Amino acid sequence: MHLIVPFASPLSDTGRAALAQLTTPKLDAWLAQSAEVHRDEADEWAPTPPHERAFARALGWTGEPRPWAARLAAADGVEVGGLPWGLLTPAHWRVGSDAIHLADPRTLALDEATSRALLDAIRPLFESEGFVLAWGAPLRWYASHPMLATMTTASLDRVIGRNVDRWLPAQREARLVRRLQNEVQMLLHTHAVNGEREDAGLQAVNSFWLSGCGAARAETAHDAVLDERFVAPALAEDWAAWAAAWADFDASRAWRSLTRLTLCGERSALTLAPAAPSAWQRIARVFQPQRPARELLATL
Repeated sequence: MHLIVPFASPLSDTGRAALAQLTTPKLDAWLAQSAEVHRDEADEWAPTPPHERAFARALGWTGEPRPWAARLAAADGVEVGGLPWGLLTPAHWRVGSDAIHLADPRTLALDEATSRALLDAIRPLFESEGFVLAWGAPLRWYASHPMLATMTTASLDRVIGRNVDRWLPAQREARLVRRLQNEVQMLLHTHAVNGEREDAGLQAVNSFWLSGCGAARAETAHDAVLDERFVAPALAEDWAAWAAAWADFDASRAWRSLTRLTLCGERSALTLAPAAPSAWQRIARVFQPQRPARELLATL
């Protein structure tokens, strides 16, 4: 198994403080018998985070686009054909005095009936512009349009909790997407479903995020698995829960079948594989013990 671990290392000061306190004896032992096989360097402003780039490599995808929407849509039973698709994630945009932030869609507690009703409400706006819409799951709506074949959009994991302006697509064709976002906000502002949600103390669904655009691509055989237990705590900056997830991860049985491990931060990713240490490495470790995993994670 090739395990890919998103948000294994945080960037914020409070996250780094939590990282400095980590104790991971099983991971430390596994790293002592492993070697680096690939390192992916970028920065925290790249639209695609390291874990998505790592998973794309495992699928045999090189370069753009990385059509996550088409892949997810096919898994949800949508007939994708050779068309380009984009993932429309229903979302709550928090409007502040100087910025608009996207709340984690997982906190919406959106059920199927509500999700379908909201998609049906916005459907005419999209279909009038030549889009085809499909429902996949409460938090997965899909849109197909020729312009999505080459549109670069930021991953949802880049935008959650942050100002959406920094991450909106910049291509000329994206003006239509931004207009649709505005029209969807106006339409949903007065929608009865949102009135009921707000009466129940739930967040309104007042916009969407577009990501994962492109036509389906062939995949090579792979054994990669995304372990997403760190994602929600990291995006919520709940570092106590994030540290608890690390304790759970370290205590798991994953180490028995691990052939590769890719640890991802917000900038970089490091892939390691088991490797017998050389005679020189064995001697060196007597005088210079292996560094704990937290020091390696701090480089990501």
